[in-house]
Amino acid sequence: MRNPESKEKWKNLVAFVSKEFGNGEELDLQAILFLIGIQELGQGYRAFSKEEKTDLLHIAICRLLSNYEYYEFEGRDKDGWPHYQTNEKLPPLKPGEQAILMKEAAIVYFEESGVIF
Repeated sequence: MRNPESKEKWKNLVAFVSKEFGNGEELDLQAILFLIGIQELGQGYRAFSKEEKTDLLHIAICRLLSNYEYYEFEGRDKDGWPHYQTNEKLPPLKPGEQAILMKEAAIVYFEESGVIF
């Protein structure tokens, strides 16, 4: 992460989410994105197909990056799945930089949701 405060917030977020949803395991970024995708879908947890799990990760990424205006919410389809349109192309990022961006965006998401961690 870019600064010590962000590192501490991420550590606290992981601890909070892991305690609530991890069944004793520490959740990683992908698991947290999956949970955000479920939250944004708004249909509660159920068994998801492999394709739906991929779609949930995509929903989470679009939602998180909408805070940076890379994506914009378009609406929901007939099944209630949210859809986003691309506003501008993300700058080229190395894998580590992508993870930092997503972690920082997840922190903002949870802070805006009023979740205390």
